[in-house]
This record gives sequence, structure tokens and C-alpha cells, in this order.
Amino acid sequence: MSIERLPDLADPAKTPRLVVKVGSSLLVGKDGQANRGWLELLAQEIAEARRRGQQVIVVSSGAVALGAARLGLAKGGRGSLADAQAAAAVGQIALAGLWSDLLGKSGLVAAQLLVTLEDLDDRRRYLNASATIGKLLKAGAVPVINENDSVATEEIRFGDNDRLAARAAQASRADAVVLLSDVDGLYDRDPREPGAELLPLVEGVTQAIHDMASGNSSSGMGSGGMTSKLQAAEIAERAGIALAIVNGKYDRPLARALGAGRGTLFLPRRNDGALKAWLGGRQRMAGVIVVDSGCAKALAKGGSLLATGITSIEGEFERGDAVGVRDMQGRPLAQGLVEYGAVEIAKIVGVRTEGQQDLLGYAPRSAVIHRDQLVLL
Repeated sequence: MSIERLPDLADPAKTPRLVVKVGSSLLVGKDGQANRGWLELLAQEIAEARRRGQQVIVVSSGAVALGAARLGLAKGGRGSLADAQAAAAVGQIALAGLWSDLLGKSGLVAAQLLVTLEDLDDRRRYLNASATIGKLLKAGAVPVINENDSVATEEIRFGDNDRLAARAAQASRADAVVLLSDVDGLYDRDPREPGAELLPLVEGVTQAIHDMASGNSSSGMGSGGMTSKLQAAEIAERAGIALAIVNGKYDRPLARALGAGRGTLFLPRRNDGALKAWLGGRQRMAGVIVVDSGCAKALAKGGSLLATGITSIEGEFERGDAVGVRDMQGRPLAQGLVEYGAVEIAKIVGVRTEGQQDLLGYAPRSAVIHRDQLVLL
């Protein structure tokens, strides 16, 4: 991968396609009004990136906060699901108009895409979204993507736009993602603690990196925190996409952070194919398959998941559904598309291939999850 440091994200030769995520706390002030001056400068930065040869996709929060202010809803519209959905319905119009106006002043055309978790977890809809983004970029537009909070429920929500930005980067085949945050990046401990140090470069998200994170959003307005940003980095890295966390609280935040190299850049350790990257980024699983230690070792070496290594299953699912794979201690190992439904798998748990036909009533398939349909976590 040609990206090695933060300034590379402003280089069209190394980062021809960039996703920029803007959070609610940056876009909307505490009075519920848009931070228009700050946004106008950011729109100018996007136009500058376009002029130097980069394509830019924006993932923008802010609809709920803007709508709540217009409707006079308490708690920024987050008091209930009904409040959030109503606020989003009003705020989406305001947000789209805002981006259209500010990008238009810089000579750019804005396009709005509203998606739910299901839109990117379903393979066909994911490919449709990918094609739409590609067509918009080819036509010279700036796609502005947001979660469709007016219809999303807890079951079909991303929950924050950090993970949505990573999934949008996968769908658009972007080279890098910039998460504009309210902190400079990832610190080795709570940044409020004395001696906390900013990590400029992270090569792959490990458990040790997760242990450094806090799940809380310091602004109280957004829905994400550092934990969600690390999850976004994991989604991005499966597709070989770099991700940066930088401080967006300053004017012209991209120039400030990328020019000075101030922030945290996550470099991927892997580059899964398109199908496996999509599969690894899925957040909802139809069920869970629990495997023994021998099966876990075989999966780690690139093997398929066989019935003989299964100890139990959870949930109701059909052939072709995405399920999670865990070890007997409950640790996530993989995600994959099953060759059997839950009823069939229950019949052959722990059974070797030669003993499965009598139990199933037909010739068994080569695996419960074939290695080509399975991604390690």
C-alpha cells in the first residue's frame, strides 16, 4: 500500500478517492444551529481536493440535531426513538440543503444518499449503493451519505457514522477514510490523564489497541466514541483501506491535520477480496456457530468450517445467511455464509462427513461454511 503517513491522504497519486466523515458535534452547535462558517471552509477544502485530482465522499451526521432544534425536542432529539425519527425527517432536508448550498458555492454538485444497516448488509443492495456512488463520482458530484434515521430502528441501525464511513469506503472502493473527531486521535490512555501520548501510527487494530479506547463521546451530542472509531478502522482494514482520526474542531481541519501529520493513521494489515471485505464488515448476524479448539485452529490456518468441529449453534437461520463463528469461550473468530440452515446443522453437529447423509437425507455439502465464504476476524 502506498499510504504510509497522514500527509499521503492529501496526495491524489496515493489517495485518489477519500471518504471524510463529519460528526454532529462539529457540524451543529449547542444551540442546534449549523456551524456554517466552519462548514463553508470544509467545503472549500473538499473543492481544493477535487481540483488537485481527488474524489471525495462525505459521510455527514447532524440530521437529528438540526431537526430537534427546529421541532423544539428535548435532549437533542435523542429522548426516544420516535423523537429521533421525527427529528431526522426534518433535519435531513436541512442537512441536504446545507451541503448543497455550501458545496455549490465552491462549484460542486452535492448528492444525497440515505442508507440503513440493511442496505449495506444485504449483498444486492450493497452492490446497488456501490454502483450509485461510482456513477456520482464519475459524473463529478460529491456524494453526501447519512444513516436514514427517520426509518431506522435499533435492529437496523449502524448506531454511529464512524462505521458507516468505513462501510461507505468499502462500497466506493476508497483508498482512505478521515474521521473528523473532537480529539487529535488515539491516545495510549485517557487523554485527560497526565502523560497521555498521541499514537501517530497504528498498524492493525489489536486487543491492546482496543484496551486504550474509551467508548464515550466527549461532546454528548454524537453517538460514537473511540471504540466505534476502532471498529471502523477494523472494517476499513479488511479492504486494505487506511483510516485516520484527526481533530476537526479547527478551521480548515483537513489542511491542519494532514499537512502537519497531526492525528492517528491506521494502516491495514490485510486486504481481503471484495466479498470477504463486505462480509467482514457486516454488523448483524443471523445466528452463531460455536466450534471446538481443533476447528478454531483449522480456521486460523485457512480451512473451511466442518460439522465435526461444531459444538453448538444459536439462532434461527437459513442456507446463505451470514452467521458468526465463536470459540467455546465466546470469543469471535469469523463470519461466514452457511451452506445449511440451523435445522440441518443441528442434525450433524459433531458428525464426520461420511455419517451425515443418513441424518440429512441427501448427500452432504463439502462444508458448513466454505473457506471462500468465510472471513476471519
